[in-house]
Amino acid sequence: MDSKKIIFSGMQPTGLPHLGNYLGALKNWVSLQESEECNTIYCVVDMHSITVRQNPAELRKRCRDLLALYIALGLDPEKTLIYYQSQVPAHAELSWILNCYTYMGELNRMTQFKEKSLKHADNINAGLFSYPVLMAADILLYGAHLVPIGDDQKQHLELCRDIAIRFNSIYGDVFVIPDAYYGKTGTRVMGLQEPSKKMSKSEMASEGNLVSLLDKPEVVLSKFKKAVTDSGSEIKASPEKPGITNLLSIYCAVTGKSIEQAEVDFSGSGYGSFKTQVGEAVVEELRPIQKKFKDLSEDKAYIDDVIRKNGERANEAARKMIVKVKRKVGFFA
Repeated sequence: MDSKKIIFSGMQPTGLPHLGNYLGALKNWVSLQESEECNTIYCVVDMHSITVRQNPAELRKRCRDLLALYIALGLDPEKTLIYYQSQVPAHAELSWILNCYTYMGELNRMTQFKEKSLKHADNINAGLFSYPVLMAADILLYGAHLVPIGDDQKQHLELCRDIAIRFNSIYGDVFVIPDAYYGKTGTRVMGLQEPSKKMSKSEMASEGNLVSLLDKPEVVLSKFKKAVTDSGSEIKASPEKPGITNLLSIYCAVTGKSIEQAEVDFSGSGYGSFKTQVGEAVVEELRPIQKKFKDLSEDKAYIDDVIRKNGERANEAARKMIVKVKRKVGFFA
């Protein structure tokens, strides 16, 4: 690639993205694609997903759906490298090499491993333990300068940086040391039923806690109408009103209004009317995305072509780095 900054990110195909993913990250991904200062690489990280047992047919479908949704959201596969992680063997090759430069103590400190081990006590596998090393390989393989992350990924990116610095100290200037990218702040969307917790597929207390990007309009409206609010009747953002604050944040994210403007708009409104209007605004935001996704899903030949061509592009982009690394450690390449 050229001298532009390289931005890398990925998402697991463990379920379609929800409103929190969209407003917190995916919307920014599309903006970054149009930047004159960077090249963007967005991966479907299917290799990461098998740390939890998957149904093979369902996993294939979810991978395809996620890639189609990337495009429906506005990512252009001609401008942005969109591909399946498992299409590029260099991810696994580099991950193994980096495992040998990562210390057990570092991996033992990873809080996400501890949390997932509690949830999947019957399947605490080695892949789950070394998950952060594969994540480091994903990033370092393409010489990424910037990685859009949330708070829950800070620890993993720090480990990635430590591994890269350690490797470079032994073999010279091999890896770019990546930085976190925060850029335009995405909206932190909380659960509709649990506004004290981030909207999440794994943490949802009920189906109504999150809004999938492909939920039907009537489902979206129903979920917002049932959203948890707070005591009192004033529609105003404050730490004491997490439910109202969350709904105001969502409304502003999809309409472009400021919190102050929204508070004025809803002054005197009841909670019921307020929740309905927020739901309607979200429905309108999602409508063109859902239409585009439906069209793409019906165009099997186009999606097959994107998967094939971008897989080839990703392998070519990864080849230079994996050859360099293998030669540095003494392998034939």
